[in-house]
Amino acid sequence: MKLDNSPEIKRLEKKLGVELLWVFVLSMLKKEESHAYTLRKKIESEFGFLPGNVTAYVVLYKLQSRGFVSSQKEGNKVVYSITVLGEKLLDTAKKLLVQKSKSI
Repeated sequence: MKLDNSPEIKRLEKKLGVELLWVFVLSMLKKEESHAYTLRKKIESEFGFLPGNVTAYVVLYKLQSRGFVSSQKEGNKVVYSITVLGEKLLDTAKKLLVQKSKSI
């Protein structure tokens, strides 16, 4: 019996996608600064799902308002980068995810 498409696995994939989008955003920004559109495409390529336009901007805005991401204007585009505080948050999140996955 193949369970890849079961409702349970689909729900898990959704929770691990949109619910953890901020982790994926920080992870991509740790590799290199990026525009929001490019960031969405990198997340799709790296993690297998494409965040919605509005969702990506909401997450970036919240991360920026909390000091985890900074931005600067380049012409008519905004370039986002991770801050030192954002790197610490990402490291903490990674440790928690590893800990939880090991306990399953």
